[in-house]
Amino acid sequence: MTTLLLQPEPLSAQAFAPYGEVIELSADNEIRTINEGNCDRHHDLASLDTRLEGGSTAISIFVSKPVNLPFRIETMERHPLGSQLFLPRSGHPYLVVVAVGDDLEAANIRAFIASPLQGVNYFRNTWHHYCLPLEGESEFFVVDRVGSGNNCQEQTLPRDITVLLERH
Repeated sequence: MTTLLLQPEPLSAQAFAPYGEVIELSADNEIRTINEGNCDRHHDLASLDTRLEGGSTAISIFVSKPVNLPFRIETMERHPLGSQLFLPRSGHPYLVVVAVGDDLEAANIRAFIASPLQGVNYFRNTWHHYCLPLEGESEFFVVDRVGSGNNCQEQTLPRDITVLLERH
């Protein structure tokens, strides 16, 4: 078996644009001052996509166990009927592993390291791995589609992929 080593890169809106949206405080956001000048609203940071085939939007909390690196990627999933948004709430960095394309190709997989202050919204049909916290059990607010229809497709990779993160 061949092993593909992925070096996670820092998560940024520009690098992540083919896969979804990064949710974070940024000077690039549309900022509206509200509440008698006591609050800055970073407006409309993600586009929820949940209405296909009569779906609705649900808010959940996922609790994920940390992973040790290197970590072997075996299966990825995608949601053809809706987007899926993750907002961390535990103060730990985490890995984001994604790919685009109709068929999951190992060569198309990219890995990002997200800070505890960054969330992600995966576009509909973006292949992604489940939550991969690095420094402790982590909670994530998850906003995604519920309803009828097959909204979760999983695919096992044809070869081993190891995510390797080097700490400086």
